[in-house]
Amino acid sequence: MSLTSLSISELRRKFRSRETSPIEALEALEARIGQVEPVVHGYLSRDYAAARTLAEKADISLPLGGVPIAIKDVINVNGEPCSCGSKILDGYRATYDATVIKMLRAAGAIPFGRCNMDEFAMGSSTENSAFGRSCNPWDPSRVPGGSSGGSAAVVAANEAFAALGSDTGGSIRQPAALCGCVGLKPTYGRVSRFGLVAFASSLDQIGPFTKTVEDAALVLNAISGRDPLDSTSLEEPVPDYAAQLGHDLKGVKLGMPREYFISGIDPQVDAAVRAAIRHYESLGAEIVEVSLPNTEHAVGVYYIIATAEASANLARFDGVRYGSRAGAGNILEMYGQTRGQGFGPEVKRRIILGTYVLSSGYYDAFYLRAQKVRTLIRGDFTRAFEKVDAIICPTTPEPAFKAGDRSDDPLKMYLADIFTIACNLAGTCGMSLPCGFADVDGKKLPVGLQLIGQPFQESRLLQIAHAYEQSTEWHKAAAPL
Repeated sequence: MSLTSLSISELRRKFRSRETSPIEALEALEARIGQVEPVVHGYLSRDYAAARTLAEKADISLPLGGVPIAIKDVINVNGEPCSCGSKILDGYRATYDATVIKMLRAAGAIPFGRCNMDEFAMGSSTENSAFGRSCNPWDPSRVPGGSSGGSAAVVAANEAFAALGSDTGGSIRQPAALCGCVGLKPTYGRVSRFGLVAFASSLDQIGPFTKTVEDAALVLNAISGRDPLDSTSLEEPVPDYAAQLGHDLKGVKLGMPREYFISGIDPQVDAAVRAAIRHYESLGAEIVEVSLPNTEHAVGVYYIIATAEASANLARFDGVRYGSRAGAGNILEMYGQTRGQGFGPEVKRRIILGTYVLSSGYYDAFYLRAQKVRTLIRGDFTRAFEKVDAIICPTTPEPAFKAGDRSDDPLKMYLADIFTIACNLAGTCGMSLPCGFADVDGKKLPVGLQLIGQPFQESRLLQIAHAYEQSTEWHKAAAPL
């Protein structure tokens, strides 16, 4: 087994036994990146020299001591680029560390590499990046998902031991499903958003991509907790997630929402998820049918609330304080030309839509009504969790689609997140883990199983996911690069 194919927990054991060192791990990673990155295009930049300096003095006694972790290019790392996949921030370098980066450093991890993404996290395929698309390691002609597609792709291609992403409507779980790795979206408020460039502030949450559930627990341990710099992070106890793994599933109730098993699901995805549900039954879990009746409104509600918040958040990119600036005769022309030249089509589309739903005469009809329906969606989950410990369903309705297939059809692209959006609207935690493969055009494409947990019950969610993972072999499959 190559060094780069190891999980974090396996790598840590080799560090402690002195079989390898952080320097050797970093060198192996850089060699692997040199081999496959021309195909995957998961990274936008890497500072190998800076990472090597950190590896040389790494304290392997720390929880993530000496482990390189890739970072989505929307999270600030001091001195590193933070383009958000956009021309408007091309050349910008962060002047501070995001709180999650400080916490990773405190745990001994080495931030290494900036991962490609849909521009300002707006997309489901990583085709909206101003710097070229990323490719799915299982079939480079297909998308890795989005918006954190680069983060998922580098983990699946063994170009990273783990990566951080952000999830606003499924941007961790959906690419994790399409690339065949583990992706965890924590409860809103569990992880600080300070230093995360905002898309939709009431929905965004940072979380990990990993090769195993145990690794997800290890990274979540490192980045969770109250942050005085983020008023939305909450004072909730942070358990030792990794130490609590290994419980059996006796007495566990899993809710199967009837609204998530619809006629439009790809038959192979449906079969793989149902097989996983039967496997959970064989492990002792009880499957209970539940209803989330407002699911049909989730996509519409999301694309009102998210775009409204995006139109406000992205107003700061005006060419005055940071980022690129267009030359113009006066300040108003400069604003218009800077934003017109700097933002891509999808970002412009969402800013326009968000500005429209917030405008006079339309606020009540759209934005206020969407917030009311969001409350109903949250209520659906609250009632379901009175009956079950977690919800089990597909992560995506189909496997990875071909690059370019949906570029001219935004509405069809938006439906790629149909099973992930409600989790963000409700503010609860969710994760995707591999549960099988679909055979498409002679290629094996990963299928993701989604588990949605109660707010701040990541520990229980990880236990449920770990029990399935350790009793199956799906997580051991490697992309054929």
